[in-house]
Amino acid sequence: MKRSGPLLTLLAGLLVGLFMLSLNATTGEKPTSASVKPSPSTKASPSTAPAQTSAPPSPSPSRTPVPEGVYTGRTDDDSSAVAITVRDDKAIAYVCDGHNIESWLQGEVKDDGSLRLTGKGGASLDGTVKGTKEIRGTANVGSGSYAFTIGKAKKSSGLYRANSTVAGAKIEGGWIVLPDGEQVGILKRDGKPSPAPKIDPETGAVTVDGQQLTARPVTP
Repeated sequence: MKRSGPLLTLLAGLLVGLFMLSLNATTGEKPTSASVKPSPSTKASPSTAPAQTSAPPSPSPSRTPVPEGVYTGRTDDDSSAVAITVRDDKAIAYVCDGHNIESWLQGEVKDDGSLRLTGKGGASLDGTVKGTKEIRGTANVGSGSYAFTIGKAKKSSGLYRANSTVAGAKIEGGWIVLPDGEQVGILKRDGKPSPAPKIDPETGAVTVDGQQLTARPVTP
């Protein structure tokens, strides 16, 4: 029985050693998350979305210019004559019945080819270019409203005006020379209207009360 003491001591030492080995095996260091390398599939890739581009600016409204020149003709009811002269986006018009109704109007030509002209006494003229050689519209003069369609004037026709003093009287004259050579105009002596005498369309020469005057082409 005395001999079993050393054996028990040796056995207890072996058990303690095995326990310590087992404890070290279970408490060994494990790799941390910081040491784990990301797989190629987890790497961020550059965006492949198409770049956004701004929308192109909307086109500006198209312009329908009125060709410069003089347009003449008669109203639809054939009661009066109308002349419009256009230059540098500005216009002057003359409406005349050749007796006692007349009006001078002026204004601008808009980008869409329309006209809005105004004159004394509330007179107005609205027109629109049709094609390249025609203006269609309506003139409101006095108590009358006159629709018209007039064409671009040739060399023999046009719009003329004269201002002078003859025998102490103030002379104001306006003339429309139509394509067929007909002349429609009014001559005022101190504000009193009467049919205008004929002019020479080539030179503008006209005789008023024995005195020769010059009627000149009208431009804005």
